[in-house]
Amino acid sequence: MKIQQIILASTAVIIAAGSGTAFAQFKKPEDAIKYRQSAYTVMANSFSKIGAVVKGEAPYNKEDVAKNAAVVATLSTLPWQAFGPGTEGGNALPAIWSDNAKFKAASEKMQLAVANLNTVAQTGDLESIKKAFGAAGQTCKGCHDDFKKK
Repeated sequence: MKIQQIILASTAVIIAAGSGTAFAQFKKPEDAIKYRQSAYTVMANSFSKIGAVVKGEAPYNKEDVAKNAAVVATLSTLPWQAFGPGTEGGNALPAIWSDNAKFKAASEKMQLAVANLNTVAQTGDLESIKKAFGAAGQTCKGCHDDFKKK
């Protein structure tokens, strides 16, 4: 089994085990919205740092790219628990709740893509990082197109 599949499988087990109690951690729907938006903000920050390297806008530093990829992979597991019933709002479109199966599939696809990016980033092979970054970016874009207000 590939490392990214192991990571995703482990993450899925943790999320599934904690999903019933995870939503209970938010006292108000606004807390869940802030939580998921915060996770996305930090994830986007680290992802954009890798993007700057991939686009040639920043110098390549293997350690920095690897650290940012690890942050993105870790944070990619966090927002989903904050999309429970009654947490509509923020930048989320109603399709998240009306087509939750599609949303869940998109979230899993993104998590797998960023886990792959993390695995590749740890090798230091910039050309492979560029490819993995592009694939991860496409999963982000797909979810934004279908589930995020513009």
